Amino acid sequence: MAVIQPFAAWRPRADLAARISELPYDVLSSEEARAAARDNPHSFFHVSKAEIDLPDGTDPHAPEVYALAKDNYDAFRTQGILVRQTTPVFYLYRQIMGAHAQTGIVALASCREYLDGTIRRHELTRPDKEDDRTRHIETLSAQTGPAFLIYRAQPSLRQWIRTACQQTPDSDFGAPDGVRHTTWTVAEPAAIAALSDAVRTIPRLYIADGHHRTAAAARVFQARAGAGSSAWFLAVLFAHDELQILPYHRVLEDLGPHTPDTLRDQLAPIFEFLTAPTPQPQARREINLYCNGRWSRLRFRSHLTQPASPADQLDVALLQHHVLGPVFGIHDPRTSKRLRFVGGVRDTAELERLVNARGTGCAFALAPTRIEDLLAIADAGGIMPPKSTWFEPKLRDALFSHDLND
Repeated sequence: MAVIQPFAAWRPRADLAARISELPYDVLSSEEARAAARDNPHSFFHVSKAEIDLPDGTDPHAPEVYALAKDNYDAFRTQGILVRQTTPVFYLYRQIMGAHAQTGIVALASCREYLDGTIRRHELTRPDKEDDRTRHIETLSAQTGPAFLIYRAQPSLRQWIRTACQQTPDSDFGAPDGVRHTTWTVAEPAAIAALSDAVRTIPRLYIADGHHRTAAAARVFQARAGAGSSAWFLAVLFAHDELQILPYHRVLEDLGPHTPDTLRDQLAPIFEFLTAPTPQPQARREINLYCNGRWSRLRFRSHLTQPASPADQLDVALLQHHVLGPVFGIHDPRTSKRLRFVGGVRDTAELERLVNARGTGCAFALAPTRIEDLLAIADAGGIMPPKSTWFEPKLRDALFSHDLND
């Protein structure tokens, strides 16, 4: 049974929401965030990536970065740039990206349910990234960016959300990346109770994005023994069939011991080589290869795709097990300096650019992972290979913040 809690969020002043809210802290580099915030003193990057306000080259994990993040966050609240909700409520959050729309429930989710597996994960986390988010949460005593959670769609809950979104929104703006963000408040006690009851019928939740945020929130909960509202973490819950997963491509900086011709010989026992009608694969079990200035469509040979665990049948797993490891010697994709991951929000022209700019290497373009596969792997207690999914659009930081001292 999934449990959610209403809360009194700190939110951007309505007329400044577009200028304050920003992409998640881990989507941009420090340099990109510095450029984005250069002419915007209200940018939340001054909180989520406070190193941008310190000299170039400052370690993002230095103590002074976290201290400055707190100073900037406190200043935003003192100056009224961020405004406190007066009572605990739920919120609704819609994002529109082109023809795609998704609407989520903004609430507090349970750290206990994360630790006991009611909220299921599908990725391993890195200790250094957990440490960073834990220090950020502890220093601010707040969570300023939500975890992205999934529930299996329920028609009655979908209809409830549609009806609730007919009221006047609190904020509605288009971000520089073209995504439209709209929010509503669910404040009536009867509506809060109805939404809480509806979510309690959901047996489990799943993490889509935000594994490190969630793991860090659980660490803070344990360190504080649940004091204040540390037993809860900031989240947005979406129905599984509303989400958009884009592919996560791979770029190799070199061919290792191979030439383009010998690479083809190495890949022949693994794939059927076909003509690529487009650079982007259109089907599972097919991967497009860019090498030596041209694209080829590769289809895994059938004996390599026999029934196995759900995680082992993902295209990203097949590529790792049969190609990146044995052919290129990349046995740990998390640490390899020869391998680069490119999210599907960048099109395949970016893969060509990266390979052509270096003059060596190759790129593998993949089809998106299916949401059904993610849920099946999480239900089986499995772990997906690194960089298996790219959810788009991204939730913006600062639209809702959770104060742990409540």
